[in-house]
Amino acid sequence: MSANSFGTLFRLTTWGESHGPAIGAVVDGCPPRLPLSEADIQPYLDRRRPGQSRFTTQRQEPDRVRILSGVFEGLTTGTPIALEIENVDQRSKDYGDIATRFRPGHADLTYELKYGIRDYRGGGRSSARETAMRVAAGAIARKLLGPAVVIRGALVQLGGLGIERARWDWAEVARNPFFCPDPGAVADWEAFLSGVRKSGSSTGAVVEVVAEGAPCGLGAPIYGKLDADLASAFMGINAVKGVEIGAGFAAAALSGEANADEMRMKAGEVEFLANQAGGILGGISTGAPIVARFAVKPTSSILTPRRSVDRDGNEVEVSTRGRHDPCVGIRAVPVGEAMMALVLADHLLRQRAQDPDAPARPVLPRPHRA
Repeated sequence: MSANSFGTLFRLTTWGESHGPAIGAVVDGCPPRLPLSEADIQPYLDRRRPGQSRFTTQRQEPDRVRILSGVFEGLTTGTPIALEIENVDQRSKDYGDIATRFRPGHADLTYELKYGIRDYRGGGRSSARETAMRVAAGAIARKLLGPAVVIRGALVQLGGLGIERARWDWAEVARNPFFCPDPGAVADWEAFLSGVRKSGSSTGAVVEVVAEGAPCGLGAPIYGKLDADLASAFMGINAVKGVEIGAGFAAAALSGEANADEMRMKAGEVEFLANQAGGILGGISTGAPIVARFAVKPTSSILTPRRSVDRDGNEVEVSTRGRHDPCVGIRAVPVGEAMMALVLADHLLRQRAQDPDAPARPVLPRPHRA
């Protein structure tokens, strides 16, 4: 299977399956002399870890990461950083019924058609279990970006229930099991998802990721657009079916006046009076907050019988047992943060390679006087 790597200069390759002995990653291109230990990575994995509330899969995985290479005496060496997480709570017997049957909405059929073989235990390589390694690699990317770049994510829609943006509170995200920034929405979300879970069904969600403090000049005008690479990164997350940057699809309903982010000068720097562009113009970061959202479809593994076919072409019904997220979008929040970090770290190295003296903030050059 090809296409297991992501990035240009800061490059991530992942390996492993949902029910294999372990999952892992290799991060290549990380500069030397960055302080790094397992303790720098583990907090981010703990946020994604399953089994932390009744609203996520009850699979109990500690997700303890091990650094196998690329770090010496607490510093990165500039060589590939190998990471590993053991799988300890597999229940492969739950998937015996779908060994020859294809779950509607899942990758079962396409894997079978493409490769002629698939690991049906928990979805194998197509399982969201793989995203743990993206989160681990994203922690390294954050170290490269430094503390000036703050990346935060939140769930802004659960099923058909949205948030009230006037009540947005980043501190609230850590206080509830949904990564919800609106304290007034939590009770309704809890009641809604409890009903979804008890019925054996699932629901979708929308995740918003914001990066503040990212330098201007990241990205390129044509084929290396920052927003294009972000869209690719988010679309590569399991179950994601849509991505938007800034105003996104809502921009289609705006006037030219409303959509144009006006500018003024403040303390020698460019200040944007709005951010409909989501911090990216012409594929290049402006220095304003980078704002992106992605839509996550409902989990495909559900108890409700659905019509399908099997490997022999027989028409069957499929009902999936096992431990599944009633809304996989919840645990996609830290994954989205990680993908934002990976893309920004990659583009930061690319910008340094092309223009090592570029300013970090959007400061206009002084006018030339003869």
